[in-house]
Amino acid sequence: MAKTAQLYRMVMDDHVCPYGLKSKHLLEKEGYTVEDHHLTSRAETDAFRAEHDVKTTPQTFIDGKRIGGHDDLLAHFGRQVKDPEATTYRPVIAIFAVAALMALALGLGLLGTVLHIRVLEWFIAISMCFLAVQKLQDVESFSTMFLNYDLLAQRWVPYGRIYPFGEALAGILMVGGILSFISVPVALFIGTIGAVSVFKAVYIDRRELKCACVGGASNVPLGFVSLTENLMMIAMGLWMGARWLV
Repeated sequence: MAKTAQLYRMVMDDHVCPYGLKSKHLLEKEGYTVEDHHLTSRAETDAFRAEHDVKTTPQTFIDGKRIGGHDDLLAHFGRQVKDPEATTYRPVIAIFAVAALMALALGLGLLGTVLHIRVLEWFIAISMCFLAVQKLQDVESFSTMFLNYDLLAQRWVPYGRIYPFGEALAGILMVGGILSFISVPVALFIGTIGAVSVFKAVYIDRRELKCACVGGASNVPLGFVSLTENLMMIAMGLWMGARWLV
């Protein structure tokens, strides 16, 4: 017996509900024939919501029973529903994974090998740039979260807004291996203060905070990731500084 579902979703000239499309795709993937009802105006949408006493669309009905919106549909089929407040390391994993692949590609393309110290330098420098970009998307939000634990920012608030630009500058210069007299002190300065701040907040004061390392809207817990970011900057600063002096 064929399985059927009724889906009510907004399809207007200036707006097609993305969750409606997701719901339709999910139903079809689960083997349902979808009776796809389009709500083509705001008035029609408002009337539908009032009739069924719901606040949002899309809405799915199966065997005459209202299942609900897209998240409800996911739960109905036993799929994982994303918790917007849940802790996740996915942004950090994505940043470091792509940075590593870029460094390997540069090694193969420019040096003909991945077994070269420059590949490791590129990995760290590119990671710094990516992490800086995350912060630069919303500097104000980052700086606010940063104030929760950074020792220098707590004493001088503007430092929280300067930090992402310093990290980006150091990373960009280190990618090219140029102007080490600028990149080295910047990386050592922000990396050292950051490492001390994180270590104090997490391992001495035992505070449970969100990490600002991937921006102010992240759900990455403060701890190992942020400490690693800062230790990488310190190590890169020391290494590039030694090369520059030699």
